[in-house]
Amino acid sequence: MFKSALGIVVTLLAFAITSPALHAAPAKAKKASSRTAAKAVAKKPVARKRAVAKAPAGKVKAAAKRTVTKQAAAKPASRDASRRSSARAQEGAGVRRVTFAPSPSPVPAAAPVLTAGDMAGLHHTRDPLALKSNAAFVIDQTTSQVLFEKNSGVALPIASLTKLMTALVVVEAHQSMDEMLEVTSDDIDREKHTGSRLRVGAHLSRADMLHIALMSSENRAASALGRNYPGGLTAFIHAMNAKAKALGMTQTHYADPTGLSSSNVASARDLAKLVMAAYRHPVIRHYSTYPRHAVDTGLNQLQYINSNRLVLNPDWEIGLQKTGYISEAGRCLVMQARVEGRPVVMVFLDSKGKDSRLADAVRVRKFLETAKPTPILTQASAAQS
Repeated sequence: MFKSALGIVVTLLAFAITSPALHAAPAKAKKASSRTAAKAVAKKPVARKRAVAKAPAGKVKAAAKRTVTKQAAAKPASRDASRRSSARAQEGAGVRRVTFAPSPSPVPAAAPVLTAGDMAGLHHTRDPLALKSNAAFVIDQTTSQVLFEKNSGVALPIASLTKLMTALVVVEAHQSMDEMLEVTSDDIDREKHTGSRLRVGAHLSRADMLHIALMSSENRAASALGRNYPGGLTAFIHAMNAKAKALGMTQTHYADPTGLSSSNVASARDLAKLVMAAYRHPVIRHYSTYPRHAVDTGLNQLQYINSNRLVLNPDWEIGLQKTGYISEAGRCLVMQARVEGRPVVMVFLDSKGKDSRLADAVRVRKFLETAKPTPILTQASAAQS
């Protein structure tokens, strides 16, 4: 009994002595495990480097490329945010980011367009009224007395002043003004490539075609009038030149009924003869001075206004007018008007500036209102006579 009891006591004492070591063992094991893991992590980069060094170069590059691609795909937003944050930080630090763009190449200035009058040296001519037109001619319609002239005998391109002869030939052919004419592709401007409000397929009476050709210088209308002349366009142009010859317009030539061709030429003196001949026809006087006119083309309704603003001015009494412009001719104008009760024919060719031809007409009118009705010869015109 005593031995067995003593054995139990010895056992309990041994257990009490060894139990703290048992409790400390797990902690020591954990510490040992942590030290082992740290050593393993520290050795991993070296191992990875050794593995990379041993791996083939192609596989390394491919792996690196895949890694970079994944990182770029995973963090595009964070990269942009980082850039914006960096930019804000720089701005906050007083650093201004400046982007330099290359200066645009300077556009060369367009060379001034020389008219036929300029190339002939007419712009060097000086006159008492300081007109902007290179050529001018003013006469008393009743007596044919020359009141003013400047380079009046020089043949120059006349642009849409041509349409005054177009109207004269149409009216004197006595064709029906009620006949409907069609605008076709033959009426498209293939020389200057200008546009038109009259579309191909439009139908207008001959009267309306004549009206808007004179009043608003409608090119397709003038072309349609020429095409529908007996014998066609060729016969019409022949009739235009024959009429010019009959009127004594010795320095005049026509190549088309619109005036788009710079081959249509005349002198200021010749055009004064044309104005007086056209003035004899009431329909030409009426259509050329109409302020505005509406036409129904069968495709649409069109409103036209007069190309000469002076017809809207109550201070002017204009009986006939026509304007014209192409680059070779400059700004042109012919008018019949009453000045101080006297009928006067005015011709202005190759004027510079959009409104200069109208301003020249005003200058001449003021001169006629204040000066005695005696001829004025410029140096250029005196040399011609």
